Amino acid sequence: MTATLAPPLRIGKAAVAALGALAIATGALESVVTPTLPLLQRELGMSPAEGALLSIVLLITGALVTPIAGKLGDRYGGKRVLIRLMAVVSAGGLVSSLAPNLPVLLLGQVLQGAMVGALPLSFILVRTHLPAGESKVAIGVVSGLFVAGGMAGTLSAGPVAEGLSRHWMFALPTLAVIGGTLLVNRLFPQDPPSRPDGTGIDWPGLLLLSGTLVTLMLVLALAPDIAARPLLLGALVLVLAGFVAGWTAVERRAAAPMVDLRMLARPAMWRACVLTFVTCVGTSLAVYLVPQLFAVPADAYGFGAGATEIGLYLLPGAAAAALAGPISGIGARRLGSRAVVTAGIALMAVALVALATVHTEIWHLVIGKVMISLASGLCVTALVTSTAASVDRGDTGIATSLVLVTRVVGYAVGAQVGGALLTAGTPSGSDVPAESAFVTGFVIAGAVTALSLLVTRTMRKGVEE
Repeated sequence: MTATLAPPLRIGKAAVAALGALAIATGALESVVTPTLPLLQRELGMSPAEGALLSIVLLITGALVTPIAGKLGDRYGGKRVLIRLMAVVSAGGLVSSLAPNLPVLLLGQVLQGAMVGALPLSFILVRTHLPAGESKVAIGVVSGLFVAGGMAGTLSAGPVAEGLSRHWMFALPTLAVIGGTLLVNRLFPQDPPSRPDGTGIDWPGLLLLSGTLVTLMLVLALAPDIAARPLLLGALVLVLAGFVAGWTAVERRAAAPMVDLRMLARPAMWRACVLTFVTCVGTSLAVYLVPQLFAVPADAYGFGAGATEIGLYLLPGAAAAALAGPISGIGARRLGSRAVVTAGIALMAVALVALATVHTEIWHLVIGKVMISLASGLCVTALVTSTAASVDRGDTGIATSLVLVTRVVGYAVGAQVGGALLTAGTPSGSDVPAESAFVTGFVIAGAVTALSLLVTRTMRKGVEE
């Protein structure tokens, strides 16, 4: 049965600001583990393998929850699902803040991983309650503030953990998440369900997609150790192939599929996924390699920087990433997504090749990282906004969530490639990789990024995309 829905209520700047505050809080909560992992390993008596597990469990959960949250938001309304999702995230943050041991902390991180699903739900809200042009800018603002929150969490986690305790580094951003959620609940009107057709949830498709994403993230996490565990990795690849084949078959036959494969096959959709993946692989390689290059001893070819110094050197790049979201939203509104994506990819390719050529001074790396962070933010935000504009309003959540999952996978692939290159480039008996390993990584990232310009040529021109 088809129902005629009343036009959605428009929102003001205060509501968008509340959504931005929630994005900052979730970004901060997401980022506190990475800079404090050595401290957590020491205090909780974790082995390196357990530390690696802790560092990826939130990523796995995020990849799993994001498309589900987007689909449920499309069906039942963005605000309704977002508030419930944030309740799960808040519970996870409180569990992490009180965790006495690793198993409890892992449980908290699993619950916190649901926060990644907040972004597609936020995009549903702004697209529902704002005109098309304003929604592009709002998507850019929310995306940029999420990155800014990650920057704040990265910089503050260490001082908070050392000055107060590891418990407070989880508790403070969790309290901010709760506050932001209450503001969103108060300032946003209820958005009606987009699909009031009475069809049920595609549970087989949901379970198979979940299995596909979890297995994919495990394959990526274990790929660098293929020599040590070839049978396990091979078995996981076979399981992944089985999940993909089963999910494709189920979605083709489902009356109301979790992911409409026809939507995934649209040129705007697959181009956005391809470009997001390539852009994030290049960004992730730089994100991994630049700090490693800062840390190389000064008597070799590096700078011998410590953790605090590296954080300060990376701060300008994090600030550029935070500014890129709003800039991209405005650019996509005025010039079109194609122009913004093309400019971002060209800037990133130039920066990566420049780093491969010149990296003998600290400012070389700082400037290169700023350019890469700015370019990545421009590209990903423009691709998300163009994807949101290219699908029906009722498919906004699932479409943008697929782009965001592609972003997560791209980051994971880039980090693993970077790790493999440095491992292979480290001479026997030495802890310092050869300089050529860094050069190779930057060149590979630059070449792959430049090739993606062939895909941007097929994007539509113009402002409305």
